[in-house]
Amino acid sequence: MPARPSVASILLLVFALLAGCAKRETDAAAGGRAATLLVGNSAEPGDLDPHLASVLSDQFIVNVLFEGLTILDERTTQPLPGAAESWSATPDGLTWTFRLREGLKWSNGEPLVAADFLAAWRRVLHPEFASDNAWYLFAVKNAEAYNAKKLADFSAVGFAAPDPRTVVLTLERPAPYLPALVSLPAWFPVNPRVIAKFGPLEKRGSDWTRAGNLVGNGAFVLKEWSPNARIVAAKNPHFRDAASNRLAEVVFLPIESPDIEERNFRAGQLHVTSNLPVSKIATWRERDPAALRLEPTLQANFLRFNTTRAPFTDPRVRRALSLAIDRDALARAVFQSSRLPAVAFTPPGTGGYTAKAAVPFDVAAAKKLLAAAGFPDGKNLPVLDLQCRNDDVSPRLAEALQAMWQRDLGVRVAISQVEQKIWIQNQQSLNYTITTAGWTADFPDPVTFLGLFTGGSGYNWTGWKNADYDRHLAAAADTADGAKRYDLFQQAEAVLLEDAPVAPLYVGARTYLIAPAVKGWEPAPLVFRRLQVVRLEN
Repeated sequence: MPARPSVASILLLVFALLAGCAKRETDAAAGGRAATLLVGNSAEPGDLDPHLASVLSDQFIVNVLFEGLTILDERTTQPLPGAAESWSATPDGLTWTFRLREGLKWSNGEPLVAADFLAAWRRVLHPEFASDNAWYLFAVKNAEAYNAKKLADFSAVGFAAPDPRTVVLTLERPAPYLPALVSLPAWFPVNPRVIAKFGPLEKRGSDWTRAGNLVGNGAFVLKEWSPNARIVAAKNPHFRDAASNRLAEVVFLPIESPDIEERNFRAGQLHVTSNLPVSKIATWRERDPAALRLEPTLQANFLRFNTTRAPFTDPRVRRALSLAIDRDALARAVFQSSRLPAVAFTPPGTGGYTAKAAVPFDVAAAKKLLAAAGFPDGKNLPVLDLQCRNDDVSPRLAEALQAMWQRDLGVRVAISQVEQKIWIQNQQSLNYTITTAGWTADFPDPVTFLGLFTGGSGYNWTGWKNADYDRHLAAAADTADGAKRYDLFQQAEAVLLEDAPVAPLYVGARTYLIAPAVKGWEPAPLVFRRLQVVRLEN
């Protein structure tokens, strides 16, 4: 006869079963207790070197590890004191003086001085370093010449450090947006003594950016980098305002799929996602609207026309297709009204600028232009190829445009879906007929958008050149008068929309999820943010 279990053993079994049935604490809840913020970051970083990072997801991390002379307020995009406590400019706008805060330190405890900024900027501009971001410094006198090897003496570039706490910049031409410009990663200081331990300052891809090696001046320091898994940034005790930082750590999770991010958020594995699939917006609006964020960004989303390839050598054809886009319908059908239709190229409110010129939805005018170009009702036009990324939104956008142009103009369109890398390469090499495109501002000024399409711009991937447009942009670059400068931008934008090398579609927005425990997370039109002002409250 088998032995009967004791009362004690029965109780132990019951307690074990109860423990097993207890709800396990989520990662987000545990992070809240430990002041650890869990953030979706959409992609594995390519590089955490601030002078090489050019992808937004990389720069999002870089911004917590380093700090420039200024920082940008998330909500207003206005420059605020960063490493510099103050700045001033001469009346002609050509000489700017930045005064560093007293007692600045690197994350290893070394003093941070003005000469460190100059060493960093020399590195960015050095021809052998070949930074894609060097052009951000070209406002400085002789910076472009030094980068192009037309000038060998760096001391002739308009940088000076007359004392350990003073930086002076002499410019080629007025740049009233300079305080915002110097907040960007290309302007961040790097510790030249630390980098030198891993090779020459001009060497790309050295190990100085690895966990344990990287020394920065930001609110956090790199603690761990596990490729394709997570990046952990810990509070930097030497940061100038460490006492105000309420977070102990930030964990960045490189989750490429918005669908997986959304599932992880529901499972309590994230505090904030990077994205949210458009198809899930309606569900979250109904289920938990407080967790859903829909925030406009300073991003233009548009079509490029290859103006070197027929039929888009004729501006009438380009203009016709632009006029025949029902942008309101696109916003409703493709984006569930989470995006605003764009009737101009520059997003409204960019640095206080909103375009007066606009592209209306006017099918009748489009038909007349197409007929005048020799293609009445689309006759004699070949099938036009529209290139788009193979993501979860772009093909549906392309299909909507395809249907509009077929219905209203008789224009037939074939759609080519490509991965992002090919999508960009084809634009750069003009290997397309029509393509979807996007551009996000680096700082809040119209020049970040309108400057793309000058004849000499490296980002003018349309083949378009217009003397009037270039003249307006050149005149704007040479004036320190803010009102006159913006008037010149208005004239340039009118030329751009009329000649139509591009067709605006919609204004960008970030659609993401955020847990109620996250406080101090402000809307950020430029996407960048200071995580040291964020806190967790359970």
